[in-house]
Amino acid sequence: MFDTVIIGGGPAGLSAALVLGRARRNVLLIDADRPRNKVTRYSHGFLSRDGISPSDFKAAAHHDISKYPSVTIKRTEVVHARKNDKHFAIVTMNKDVFEAKKIIIATGVKEILPNIKSLGRFYGKSIFNCVYCDGWEVRDKRLAILSSHLGTLQLVKLVYNWSKNLIVCTNGHHPIDQKTKQTLQLKGIEVIETIITELTGAGDQVEAVRFADGREEPIEAGFISPEWCHSGYIANGLGCKKMPQGGIMTDGMGRTNIQGVYAAGDSSIISPSQIAIAVGDGSRTAIGVNMDLTNEEFK
Repeated sequence: MFDTVIIGGGPAGLSAALVLGRARRNVLLIDADRPRNKVTRYSHGFLSRDGISPSDFKAAAHHDISKYPSVTIKRTEVVHARKNDKHFAIVTMNKDVFEAKKIIIATGVKEILPNIKSLGRFYGKSIFNCVYCDGWEVRDKRLAILSSHLGTLQLVKLVYNWSKNLIVCTNGHHPIDQKTKQTLQLKGIEVIETIITELTGAGDQVEAVRFADGREEPIEAGFISPEWCHSGYIANGLGCKKMPQGGIMTDGMGRTNIQGVYAAGDSSIISPSQIAIAVGDGSRTAIGVNMDLTNEEFK
């Protein structure tokens, strides 16, 4: 019987494991090892670790956690979790079954990229989704905003802080209203509503956007606004409620509507999606778990 099983070995799950390990809790962290940031060379915005690679960050986290013998890490995938009376049973792909008093869901999210030819080759290298993570590196360059939904304007306004040399490409979806176009034109930003045929470039460096009408616009980098969905289905199976934007609904300490089930990091926050935020939320959720375990011991 584990005090807590943490499902997901990203920044939030690792942070929760560290805090609970230091709280002398018996913890199992289950990591399927399919990180969303695997395509990224460097992670930015985390004080003292700015510019670290995701793999180096994870290795450093594992080194820190290894000091605490009450924390066990297993590389496998959870396929099912259910509540049995007061405790939980967690079943893995290997058909192992673990029991726990508490569960932390830290499986994160995954992005659904626009259907643009060759986007996958450049994504995470010269086409990005988070301007706070990668805006500094492409400051003052000619950038394309690739967005096929109605949230385009907010992303453009954000990117404009890093570069004034922008084009907006809607890929033929959701025409931008005239008022928004005028707002962008006053800032010297062109809106191209033609369908995108493909992105071109050398290696993983994007160099141009090619459109269905034959037009080709040179760029040096770009940002997209993907759709987000949960990378795991454990929360649904347990009956956790979700917020309108898709994140698991929690209180101020990571508790969901299901007693004994908690959510941390991108699983609940969705956006903004940054390592620093996920680490902090993992720590806060772990404190919530330990607080509840402590109070139950004194009942």
